[in-house]
Amino acid sequence: MYYIGIDVGTSAVKLLLMNENGGIERIVSKDYPIYFPKPGWSEQDPEDWYVQTVIGLKELISGIEKEEVEGIGFGGQMHGLVVLDENDNIIRPAILWNDSRTAGETVYLNKVIGEDKLFEYTGNIAFAGFTAPKLLWMRKHEPENFKRISRIMLPKDYIIYKLTGVHASDPSDASGTLFYDVKNKCWSGKMMDICGIREEQLPAVYQSYEVVGTLKEDLSSELSLNKDVKVVAGAGDNAAAAVGTGTVAEGSCNVSLGTSGTIFIPSSEFRADRNSALHFFAHAAGNYHLMGVVLSAASCNKWWMEDILKTADFAGEQENISSLGKNHVYFLPYLMGERSPHNDPDARGAFIGLTMETTRKDMTLAMMEGVAFAIRDSYEVAKSLGIMVEKTKMCGGGAKSHLWRRILSNVLNLKVEIPEVEEGPAMGGAMLAAVGCGKYESVEDIAQGIVRVKETVEPDPEIASLYNERYETFRSIYPSMKGLFKAMRA
Repeated sequence: MYYIGIDVGTSAVKLLLMNENGGIERIVSKDYPIYFPKPGWSEQDPEDWYVQTVIGLKELISGIEKEEVEGIGFGGQMHGLVVLDENDNIIRPAILWNDSRTAGETVYLNKVIGEDKLFEYTGNIAFAGFTAPKLLWMRKHEPENFKRISRIMLPKDYIIYKLTGVHASDPSDASGTLFYDVKNKCWSGKMMDICGIREEQLPAVYQSYEVVGTLKEDLSSELSLNKDVKVVAGAGDNAAAAVGTGTVAEGSCNVSLGTSGTIFIPSSEFRADRNSALHFFAHAAGNYHLMGVVLSAASCNKWWMEDILKTADFAGEQENISSLGKNHVYFLPYLMGERSPHNDPDARGAFIGLTMETTRKDMTLAMMEGVAFAIRDSYEVAKSLGIMVEKTKMCGGGAKSHLWRRILSNVLNLKVEIPEVEEGPAMGGAMLAAVGCGKYESVEDIAQGIVRVKETVEPDPEIASLYNERYETFRSIYPSMKGLFKAMRA
C-alpha cells in the first residue's frame, strides 16, 4: 500500500509517496507565489495551494497502481489565517506566519489583556505571527470582510477542506492560533470572545492521525483514486517534521537548523513556562511538546558566507577549523530579532571580542557557535521544567555540516543523531496517514519501525566543558546589550 504526505509550505507544496515499509517512492514539489503588498505584509492565495496540490498529486501517482493508495496526511505552515464566506469563497488572501502587520494587536493582547491571562486561556503568550492577532487586525482594518467570515482555518486545513469537504484541524496546528487551550486541548471560549469569533466558525479538532474523511467523489474521479482513500488531520510543520525524524516520545528531541532554528522536545505532561518565550503546543503523537524558535539559524551562515565573505564555498570556509571551545569571539545570531526565549524584535546580531589576532575562521566559528548557544538557551528552559534528554536528532540544511554537528553536540552536551531519511513534514504526513489507516498501531509504533539513524556524533567531555564555560559568557551578553538594542531601534 501507498501513503501520501503533503506539506503545504511557504514557497511550495511538497508531496511524498511512501510505501508501507517507510520507503520513499517519489517526491514532487510545486511552487506558488508569495505576495508582499505592503512593507511587513506577507500573503498567499489559498487557491494557489490547492491548484498546485492537485497538479502535484497527478504527477506523484502517475504510473503507479492507484488502487494501492490508501491514505493521505499533511504537514503545513502554521499560524496562517484563511477565511471563507458562507458560500466557501475566499474572503481575502491568507495572512502568513511571517507577516508582521499585527504588532499593535500583539502588544494589546500581551499588555492589555495580559500575558498571565493569555497563559491561563491558552498556555502561551502572543506573537505577531500567531493567528489571533491577525483576526483582531482584520476586525479593526477590514470590518466588512470580518463580518462575512463563516469559516476560519489554517493553511493545511484549507487543503483538507477542498479534498474532503470536512472543516477539520488538529491540536498541534491549532496550538499556534492563540485561541486554542493547549492544556485542555479545546478551543478557548475566553479567546474566542476577545477575537470576536464563534466556535461554529472554527474547525472540528481531530488527533493528527485520525481520519477526518475521504476524497470527494469528483476529485477521486479526476485523480483516478478510490473514493475511499482516507484523509487524516495531519499536523503543523514542526510537529509533522518531528514525526518524520521519530521525535515523538518523552526523552526524545529534535534540533532543526533551517532558515530559522528550532529545538523540539516532546513531553507527556503540560509543563509550560509562563516566564519565557518558548511555545508549549500539543504534539501530533497525542502528547505535548516544548519548542524554542531561533529566528536566524542557517540563514546566519548564508548571510555570513554570501553577503559578507562573498563566497559560495561554504564547506571550504569550514575546513581546518578545529579549536572548538577555545574561540575568543562571540556572535549574537539575532539578525531578525529573536523569539525564544527573549521575545525581542529589537534584538540585533553582533560580533563580540574581536582583537587584532581575530581571523576569518574565528568569526566563521563564532557564527556557528552563536546559533548553537541560542538553541541551548531554549534547552536550558526545558531543563528547568524538569525535561531531560540524552540525545537529539538533527535535521535541516545546517545538519549537512559535520562541523556544526560537532559544535551542537558539545554545546548541548548531547549525542546528535542524523536520520537516514530527512524529508520533513511531508514524511511525517505520510507516516500519520499510515497510522490512520491502521497499518501501524500508533505514531510511536511507526517511528520505531521505520526511522533509522545513519550517523551519531558524540560530545567530547573536554570540549563540552570548555563550551559550558563559554556559554555562561554568551548568555550574559544579550542582557548587557538589550537596552542598547532598544535605543538603537528608537
